[in-house]
Amino acid sequence: MPLLQVEEANVHEEAYNGLIADLQRYARVLVVGAGGLGCELLKDLALSGFKNLEVIDMDRIEVSNLNRQFLFRLQDVGKPKAEVAAKRVMERITGVNIMPHFSRIEDKDLDFYNDFNIIALGQDSIEARSYINAVACSFLDGGTEGINGHARVIIPGVTLCFECTIWLFPPQEKFPLCTLAETPTTAAHGIEYVHLIKWDEVHSGKTFDPDDPEHMKWVYEEAVKRAELFGIPGVTYSLAQCVVKNIIPAIASTNAIISAACALETLKIASGCSKTLSNYLTYNGVEGLRTKVTEFVKDKDCLVCGPGVLIELDASTTLQKFINLLEDHPKLLLSKASVTHRGKNLYMQAPPVLEEMTRSNLSLPLFDLMGKIPMDVVHVAGTTRKNDKKTSSLRKLRIVFKGIDGVIDMDTAGGA
Repeated sequence: MPLLQVEEANVHEEAYNGLIADLQRYARVLVVGAGGLGCELLKDLALSGFKNLEVIDMDRIEVSNLNRQFLFRLQDVGKPKAEVAAKRVMERITGVNIMPHFSRIEDKDLDFYNDFNIIALGQDSIEARSYINAVACSFLDGGTEGINGHARVIIPGVTLCFECTIWLFPPQEKFPLCTLAETPTTAAHGIEYVHLIKWDEVHSGKTFDPDDPEHMKWVYEEAVKRAELFGIPGVTYSLAQCVVKNIIPAIASTNAIISAACALETLKIASGCSKTLSNYLTYNGVEGLRTKVTEFVKDKDCLVCGPGVLIELDASTTLQKFINLLEDHPKLLLSKASVTHRGKNLYMQAPPVLEEMTRSNLSLPLFDLMGKIPMDVVHVAGTTRKNDKKTSSLRKLRIVFKGIDGVIDMDTAGGA
């Protein structure tokens, strides 16, 4: 090999070794979810050089997981997913350290999420992704459904956040009880009827357990009888599981493709070796491998990453007076408002037990309740009236206390 090529090869090797050393020393990555996509993410990140990983998942392993969650075995059924996934990756990849958390993401303190450089989501739950978006507003998001999937990069202050495109997800299908009981037309209608109505009629007082094979078998057999009664085809045991447990179809190859995209973006963010994805990648495997990148823009009225409505108050303004002001504010016209600050309920209109617990705050200055912070964000939920019609509304407000040292221009300090 010519000397110049040898020198270039040595330079590249030194740069690579330096990158791996930095990833091992400085990068801390949290993987949220240890299911089909989460298992792939843990493996891909570990093989990419990330050695300090943590994974959080609240679920235990089920037999139905084994066809696509490759880190699990039959003897693992019933064990926490996070713990088994972490163990399996550490057994196969030398030097990686993965700390598992068998926990709900909501049960962790907010400071827990501040300890990570990057958060990678392998969750199929919209609620879980919205929660991480609210507490971090910065993560890599992957999602799969059958042979379709997506990957996106969310960077605070740079890209849109998850909430900006919540409209991309179709509303979860719910069936009116009258349809289930009187005019079923699909196999899912019969399954939901047995699950939601007939179970309680036959097993009065007994809680249905979707993870109990005997319970699921009963639902399936009764759903078959009901389908035959109405001449509806298509009831299968696997469909009964999907309907009752709200299982989203998953294919291992789709998980692998989306995980690879997320792992690549993680590496790019951590190393700065290339420009990150701009900013939403979709994959469609119906006819070959098709990918497309779309750049979505921020929603200026987003409750998470948008600036919110600016309100200036005196430090002596009580919480009750603040709630009263919301009714007359021209941009809000919000009545019966509940107020939260950094996840803490300052006042809740309902349920009665929470109203009673937070009622004493009404007479206290909002400045004190917010920790005497000169400027910060609160979220308020209440009722607005438009064209003589009442609707529920949630608003993000930027509160500035006048005459307090440390206040800056909130028109340029939108933050979440």
